Amino acid sequence: MSGLLLLIPIALFLASLGLIAFFWTVKSGQYDDPKGESWRILVDDDFDDQIPGVGKPAPSKTKE
Repeated sequence: MSGLLLLIPIALFLASLGLIAFFWTVKSGQYDDPKGESWRILVDDDFDDQIPGVGKPAPSKTKE
């Protein structure tokens, strides 16, 4: 019984740390581009031009 008095606060503390870390990652935008991340896992780095949203930017159309 005395072990529970120690383990329950530790478990609540660790759970709250995990929840705070999750909300921090959501707020900082870690989950904003899940489709791009899935493409980066599947495709080699040599083929970045085939991944939507990744690679060389389009040339700008400016008048000279």
